[in-house]
Amino acid sequence: MTTAANSELSTRLRGFRQVQRLAYECAEAVAARLEPGVSERQAARMQREWLRERGVRDWFHLPFAWFGDRTAFTGFRIPLQFFPTDRRLTPGMPFILDMAPVYQGFTADIGYSGSLGTNPVQDRLMDDLEAHRELILREVRERRSLREIYEDVDRLMVRQGYANRHRAYPFGVIAHKVDQVKQRRWSPHVLGFGTQSLKGLAADALHGHREGWSPLWSRYRFSDHPPQPGLWAVEPHLGFRGTGAKFEEILVVTDSRDPEQSAFWLDDDLPHVRRWAEAK
Repeated sequence: MTTAANSELSTRLRGFRQVQRLAYECAEAVAARLEPGVSERQAARMQREWLRERGVRDWFHLPFAWFGDRTAFTGFRIPLQFFPTDRRLTPGMPFILDMAPVYQGFTADIGYSGSLGTNPVQDRLMDDLEAHRELILREVRERRSLREIYEDVDRLMVRQGYANRHRAYPFGVIAHKVDQVKQRRWSPHVLGFGTQSLKGLAADALHGHREGWSPLWSRYRFSDHPPQPGLWAVEPHLGFRGTGAKFEEILVVTDSRDPEQSAFWLDDDLPHVRRWAEAK
């Protein structure tokens, strides 16, 4: 990669890093305000309002909030079940906040897991997610196919005694590509997803279909190809007896021959990473 290309990549990554940190700041701020009786709809609105006050006007998708056994997608069968409900928090209940803001044309998609008070099961799930972050990075650097990496994540979950809950997402994705989008004064959304981001994903899907790759990372045949250079929002999601936990953050994939530069997490200063570091 040339010096000019490196400089351009660094500039772009700063933009993505900024919006990802903004989203995690929002998650921590909203989590600190949660209390018994708050509903998923209220928590989702708190995320929207916090981000809009800081200049966010567009979304890859609008914020979600899942409480209790909905953190493990218990009984989820159709996409509408992902949207916030009137489920209300009670002491000890796990929650997940998930948001995907677009800021100054840069996209983030993050997931933040926590509980209202102590929840030992979710704490254990969060601890065990560290191994998934390490496995995914290692195998992307090895240029294993996305489908193979997905299956290895699945096998690790089984060894840990957990259920794969990202399989419940549309197309069973563990990750999807994100990119810059054009800034507009008014950015409509359809079924909770920003139209600008959907257009970008559709364009990637068409381009990838012609070249033999997909912007969706799943266990299906369309993901049976090496990691495609770009930015991927990765979200391994563990479930155990009605409790779920996940992280979601951006993984950068390049065409560099240097293993450490061929793939790396966009930012290591995130809540779940700090949690693991403090526990050592």
